Order: sequence, then structure tokens, then C-alpha cells
Amino acid sequence: MRPLRAATRGSKLALIQTQRVIDALQKVCPGLSVEMQILRTQGDQQADAPLWKLEGSGFFTARLQQALLEGTADFAVHSFKDLPTQTPDGLCIAAVLERDFPEDVLLARTPIRNLQDLPPSACVGTSSIRRQAQILRLRPDIRVEPLRGNVETRLRKLEEGRYDAVILARAGLERLGITGWNGLILDPLDFLPAPAQGVIAVEILRENERLFELLQMIHHCPTAAAAQAERRILARLHPGCHAPVGAYATIENEQITLTAFASGPQGHPFLKERICGPVRNAVEWADCLAERLIEQGALEILKTNA
Repeated sequence: MRPLRAATRGSKLALIQTQRVIDALQKVCPGLSVEMQILRTQGDQQADAPLWKLEGSGFFTARLQQALLEGTADFAVHSFKDLPTQTPDGLCIAAVLERDFPEDVLLARTPIRNLQDLPPSACVGTSSIRRQAQILRLRPDIRVEPLRGNVETRLRKLEEGRYDAVILARAGLERLGITGWNGLILDPLDFLPAPAQGVIAVEILRENERLFELLQMIHHCPTAAAAQAERRILARLHPGCHAPVGAYATIENEQITLTAFASGPQGHPFLKERICGPVRNAVEWADCLAERLIEQGALEILKTNA
């Protein structure tokens, strides 16, 4: 039997995440052979422009999906937050790993205790319009500048003094083993992450039932329910994955608590809602929350500021 082929981006973080999937598979299926296929995506090729200014969607995922559809890869490993909410025909998410570290972190050149410790008109780097909207809502004087590149590149730019602070996903720092940084872990209920941030997703051809059954052995159902609800809100408000929209779900005692916001890119108008209910109806609760935001004008806000 030939080895399974795992499509992945070539960044250090992507390789670590793909290896995590491979390790999980080999734990439940000893002796399984898996080879990585490293692919270069549009997001990797256009590494200078802000993501929200690039045309189309799936900048970090479409090339991997193409490999699945062409039959040159058996499964693709994604950061779930990078996947557009519209899945190409013939593909499906077969598994997600247990979520860890959904938060964003604000890293600064000097130690800080809170956001107010940043100097007036501080320069903050981020590649995310969602992060931009939230940081400007909290500190309108801040000057936000685009920040692209892998995690190591972004940290180097901070150390070189190009920015006073940068905002990154905590999951990436933790998975890379980067510690000892100055900064703040931002409470995900106050500074909302991207839908499905911190979640690793595995995508396959829908017709590959045998591989689906194998991947279900490493599938984490609570994470899937939370990610599905978060992504449902984004799907209702904006079909891509780069918009001033954030969502975060927690599950406890079979209850899901879902919080979401929609905003203009400068942090205003700013709409935020929260809802709770049985986790078995997670998608329905997400629809209810999205409808509340829509009734308050979320679609118009996002369209006007697109």
C-alpha cells in the first residue's frame, strides 16, 4: 500500500501542524506511512500586500485543495481560520484536531501590562482587518501598518523597530515553541479571534469514505461544533475569510456560548452580540446570533467598508 500524501504549505508552522496530524494518525494506526507534499500558495507568493486587498479568497488554501481535486494529494492540512466558508464541490472537512490557544496576543518591543502602556500614536503591525478594527476601537490613536510574512519574519520586523507592537495568533507562537516574549494575551471574549482560530483542519475528497473513517479516529467533536458555529456566522455575514468579523464559541456542560462582532475597518460602527443554548443546536444558535447582527445593519456595514 502506497503512503498517504499530505498537502501542506512550506512554512515552519504549517509543517509542524501537518506533522501533528500525521502523529495523531500514526498513533491510532501504527505503521501508517504518510508523505508530505509541500506546495506554494497565492498567499505565500504575494507576501507583501495586506490580505484583505488581495482579490479572491482561499489565499493559503486553494492550492492545497487543487491538489486534492487533481488526485495528487490524499488529504490537506489547513489552519481552519484560513479556509473560506464555501467549500469547493467534491471536498469536505474530515477531521479537526482539538483546539488550543484561540487567543490573539499583542507583542511589544518593551514590556507592557495593558494596551494603554503603548505610547501615543504607536505603530502596530497586523495582517488582519479584524484585528485592525478591534485595536482601533480600543485605541483610536494607534497607527496600524500592514504586516505580512511567517511568524519568525513578523517577530524579526518587531525586533528591528519597524513597529512598536504586533498582533499574532497565540497558537502559532505556542506551536513554534516561541516563549519569553513581551506582551499581552488578549481575552478572546473581549478581543474576538477569527472564526476557528487555533483549529487544525484536515480536508479530503468527499468520496474517499475509507480515508474519512480513518480521519474520524482523530476528530475532536467539541472543537468541530465550536468551529462550525463560528464559521456559520462568518458565512452569514461575509463569504470569505478576511473581514472585520470575529466569533468565538465555548462549550461547557453541553451548552454553547457564542460571541461575535462585525465592524467597519476603523473600529466603528461596532456591533457585538452573545448567545447561549444547547450545543446540539450550535448552528441554529449561530444563525440566531448572525440574524441579530444583520438586523442591526451588519451587512450594510461590511458592504460599505469592503
